[in-house]
Amino acid sequence: MSAQPPTLSPSARKVQEVLSQRGYPHLEVREYPQSTRTAQEAAQAIGCTVGQIVKSLIFRGAQSGKPYLLLVSGLNRVNPHRLEESLGEPLEKPDAEYVRRVSGFAIGGVPPVGHAEAMEVRIDPDLLTHDRIFAAAGTPNAIFGLSPEELLKLTGGQITPVQ
Repeated sequence: MSAQPPTLSPSARKVQEVLSQRGYPHLEVREYPQSTRTAQEAAQAIGCTVGQIVKSLIFRGAQSGKPYLLLVSGLNRVNPHRLEESLGEPLEKPDAEYVRRVSGFAIGGVPPVGHAEAMEVRIDPDLLTHDRIFAAAGTPNAIFGLSPEELLKLTGGQITPVQ
């Protein structure tokens, strides 16, 4: 008799359902007893490098108010001015309320998929240098692993230098 998989919290279950609906049921959301809120914490929980962690950062267009999702290697910092040229408008770092409203998730658990609002997605090219990467899955202690190719297909993101 096989053991029942542990029950996921509602937000993590939502991400698992989105992955399955999009044709990726093999991508398994896992919740950890410890925090995976930061790239360092996530890498320690999983046993991978910080560079393999996908940071999901949401910025707001200063003119349009439109949300932009930046998927960034855990090692890298975003240079908003470089992105502003590519996006065609200045960027603002939004507050936690805006992030929750447009994504449906709290900061520290924002996944690359399943958002409340459609977002333009930009992907750090450094994420493509790894065979396997790990992204937040709806809570500050939920993660799923995937390949960079799967991340590109799932998000429809455009590869854009972010540093």
